[in-house]
Amino acid sequence: MIGLKRKTAGLLGMGLALALVAAACGGTSPGPSASSPTASGQPTRGGVLRTAISSFGFTGGFDPTDEYLGLAWDFYGAMLRNLVSYKHIGGAAGNALYPDLATSMPEISPDGLTYTFHLKSGIKFGPPVNREITSQDIAYAFERINDKNAGAEYGFYYDGVIKGMTGQVNGIKPVSGIETPDATTIIFHLTQPTGDFLYRLAMPATAPIPVEVAKCFPTGGGYGRFVISSGPYMIQGSQDLSLSQSCSQMVKNPISGFDPTKQLILVRNPNYAQSTDNLRSNYVNAIDIQVDANVSDIFNKVAAGTLDSSLADPPPTTTLTQYLTNPSKKPYLHSDSGDRTWYITMNLLTPPFDDVHVREAVNFIIDKAALQQAWGGPVFGQIATHIMPPIMLNNALTSSYDPYKTPGETGSLALAQAQMKLSKYDPKHDGKCDIASACTNIVMINRNYAPWSTMEPIVVQDLAKIGIQVVPRELETGAAYQTIDTTKNNIPIALNAGWGKDYADPFTFAQPLFGSAALIPVGNTNYSMVGVTSAIIKKQGLGVTIPKGLSVPSVDSLINQCEGQAGATRQQCWVNFDEYVMTKVVPWVPYLWATNLTITAPSLTKWVFDQFSGYISLTQVAVNNNISVSSLG
Repeated sequence: MIGLKRKTAGLLGMGLALALVAAACGGTSPGPSASSPTASGQPTRGGVLRTAISSFGFTGGFDPTDEYLGLAWDFYGAMLRNLVSYKHIGGAAGNALYPDLATSMPEISPDGLTYTFHLKSGIKFGPPVNREITSQDIAYAFERINDKNAGAEYGFYYDGVIKGMTGQVNGIKPVSGIETPDATTIIFHLTQPTGDFLYRLAMPATAPIPVEVAKCFPTGGGYGRFVISSGPYMIQGSQDLSLSQSCSQMVKNPISGFDPTKQLILVRNPNYAQSTDNLRSNYVNAIDIQVDANVSDIFNKVAAGTLDSSLADPPPTTTLTQYLTNPSKKPYLHSDSGDRTWYITMNLLTPPFDDVHVREAVNFIIDKAALQQAWGGPVFGQIATHIMPPIMLNNALTSSYDPYKTPGETGSLALAQAQMKLSKYDPKHDGKCDIASACTNIVMINRNYAPWSTMEPIVVQDLAKIGIQVVPRELETGAAYQTIDTTKNNIPIALNAGWGKDYADPFTFAQPLFGSAALIPVGNTNYSMVGVTSAIIKKQGLGVTIPKGLSVPSVDSLINQCEGQAGATRQQCWVNFDEYVMTKVVPWVPYLWATNLTITAPSLTKWVFDQFSGYISLTQVAVNNNISVSSLG
């Protein structure tokens, strides 16, 4: 979705330009001081990982039930444990699942409908809960997902899959398809075989949640300031939260180490037992994430050594140039596959984008090469020509598939006008959007900083060439997403959107982005409204209407068809799906398959990328900076 979420290996399928740049900066391999071990052969234990970001941009207030931002998932990797999880490392190995809270991988019934897990003993919640985690704590997490008031943004992964889960239950109630016969056993009953069910159990919303605290936050978002650790790190100050106070008192006193506008400080969870966890190394004593709206300042601090690493912001062009051209700096620039597509999204319900020919014209007119340069050039990613990054399809569909190809990917006025002439919005047949009420003063949501602000004039000018006059509205990252994922806003077009995988399967692009199950009032990720019907609008209370005479295309049957396949047949099904969406539905202008660029300081003595979250692996990196935890806060 979204600020961004999700991610698979190195730079495969990312093109020669990227490969050359990756070679120049060492690919995913860090340099001398930033290599995996230190000179002594072992990573340094201790110190504080210091990093910063221009804005957290959380989509659900950091509440695990509701939160759908990839960066938040990076933090959760250090704070939360699931029945099964990842090693939080890079490449294909980073997509492998292992038991985490569970003693082993589950017992699965022959019909694929029943999954039985047994929990390890001795795993406790962090302060102030301080008790052993039980199967009911996991079941409670699913009960929150199932509550229609909780705003679970990716509840569609469980609705209709686990018996009794619909996402429409009013309040916290037991789920009929989840059994907890004792404190260490949990059993899931599915409605149909679901080959990627274990991946879904590794998502943050399914981590155990203690009712003692979360009961005070029945709707989505509120628990984010009070997240209780089940993993190696906790929010600083968690021990000061009192369970004896009333919910009204608790709401007024969030845990001190997290302020969404300033910082998130994670410190070691004193109740965490390393002996129960072979997935995380947990070298650092604390993780200090500061908010700094000045992106250049962040990278200047990394260069000066007062920060150990950047986090999620793309480096400014001047900074990137230094690290690409200066031999002493090259080792500290890391390029990793983001398994991510950046795109312009168009709303199929709003004029003039309710006409497929207009959407095709937009695909032809956009100068993708200029957008790539606005990001900083090929080092930031390969020009996208369809929905899913090639690596998600095992390179079975690459950039050679390009249904809106133009010379040099710079856009084509002639091809765009030819499509516009077929549209109902071009009564003059002059290749322009001629109906003023539909073609002028169109709100276009965007982020308020580079590279999005740098791309903005390019898109505005390109659209104007075919008579589409947009009015940009620049917002902070979180506000931009919250604006377009609230369906009642019915935003016509947005430039801020990007999507990375939720887990290593194309289903995580198809269902959240184009499935009708993703259409919810708040937290919607199907921004184009693909598959919306009057019945869905009524059931979900979406606050939109379908224009008279408009037939909105649906791809639900195609998604279901592919989800029921396996192996090569499944892969080809997803290839066909991508081609169909690009040519028959046309909801987007995909323009970049992104890489993640991170710049580190020599004080970072072990660099590891987390393929699951798509950011620095907080539980596997190490520093040597002699910073004490007592100095934080």
